[in-house]
Amino acid sequence: MGKVIIFSAPSGSGKTTIVRALLEQFSQLEFSISATSRAPRGSEQNGIDYHFFTQEEFQKAVDEDRFVEWEEVYQGTCYGTLRSEIKRIWDKGNIIVFDVDVMGGINLKRIFGDDARSIFIMPPSVEELRRRLVGRGTDAPEVIDRRVAKAEFELTKASEFDRVVVNDQLDKAIAETIDLINTFAGPLR
Repeated sequence: MGKVIIFSAPSGSGKTTIVRALLEQFSQLEFSISATSRAPRGSEQNGIDYHFFTQEEFQKAVDEDRFVEWEEVYQGTCYGTLRSEIKRIWDKGNIIVFDVDVMGGINLKRIFGDDARSIFIMPPSVEELRRRLVGRGTDAPEVIDRRVAKAEFELTKASEFDRVVVNDQLDKAIAETIDLINTFAGPLR
């Protein structure tokens, strides 16, 4: 079994921005593309941003035990980690990077144990989180309200992760994350 690095955070915390920066900098890190039953947003592409499934296709994959873990994150919207993604990345000798919701991160850490380092990206405040979500311009006000309410719950789960990185300054958060990964997996290249 190889190593995995799990990133989780409330929506709008900057988790995906940090993950993208790490993936650009280190070739041995490889992103595990999650599967979802939701429709693509904006310019998202199937097989690059997510593996997009219909509800029926997602349920069939569940029934066929094709997921390491999965959950219904929002009513009617499921996300999961395909076993084929794990195999694809480990077969290359790379370290898997997960960018998943908070409960998915907790589940993955439980599954991979000591072979995983789980990192919770903490927003500076709930108010800043709301400001970032509004600034994205991708969600309706009621969706933002729902995401903020979910974030308040998710923040209570930070202590279940190996490490917490506060993203109040992006460059500092990226540097801190690199140090955490190097300590866990050895010097990245």
